Amino acid sequence: MSTSKIRLDQVTVAYRNIRKKPKFRWWNGASTCSEPSSKVVLENISLEIKAGEFVCFLGHSGCGKSTLLEIIAGFKSPTQGSVCVDGIEVKGPQADHVFVFQEGALFPWLTISENVALALRCIKNPVERLNRAKYYLDHVALESNSTYYPHMLSGGMRQRAEIARALAAEPDILLMDEPFSSLDYLTRLHLREEMVNLHLMLPETTILFVTHDIDEALQLSDRLVMLTDPPGHVKCCHEIHVPHPRILTCPALSELRSQIYHHLGVHTAI
Repeated sequence: MSTSKIRLDQVTVAYRNIRKKPKFRWWNGASTCSEPSSKVVLENISLEIKAGEFVCFLGHSGCGKSTLLEIIAGFKSPTQGSVCVDGIEVKGPQADHVFVFQEGALFPWLTISENVALALRCIKNPVERLNRAKYYLDHVALESNSTYYPHMLSGGMRQRAEIARALAAEPDILLMDEPFSSLDYLTRLHLREEMVNLHLMLPETTILFVTHDIDEALQLSDRLVMLTDPPGHVKCCHEIHVPHPRILTCPALSELRSQIYHHLGVHTAI
């Protein structure tokens, strides 16, 4: 019996083009139509992820990283294959699986603390609920901004509020789809550090993180999974045993960094 937290078995995702177009027309007006085509995004993905593991997914744009995350979250169903969490097949979204989107999803009519408090609806006392929300905001250095509305904060601060809301739910699985992609370089560095510290706070939470940034993946993950160009399948996996905090210039990470660039078709790592 498998002891993995998440198990993907031969997962394939194909999008069918249901629109039929005339292929050619006969002299009498009759026409033949081409059969609907389909685009295979992911093909035969098999993967096992352990409880508490921090896994980063890397690959070129369009290789199916975000689609894979949505399949695991239960937002989409695979065309073939299955996804199981704790041995139970995923049939839809679960309350203890939290998704942090790339574009952000704070409610603009609520303050930052009220946004975080949404994840604490099980606490019936409103005062206790808001105090608990401020506790999580403090962990992402936003407690002094708790009464502000999202439009009053910078992009990095809004993303930290998103992370605080996700952590307030104390999720079993945390799925993050390029959450730092729209942020400036220094803010990304700060958030990477905070992600490492927050994972130490919740060591039993399994984190799945999609990124295009090789250095980000090397600094954060316990394991790095690379996908091929579409149709995407697992090209290689690298376990990273370097302890935190990680220095990218250390020999082990520097060598792995060069290997990843080579796998991605870039032969000179800058």
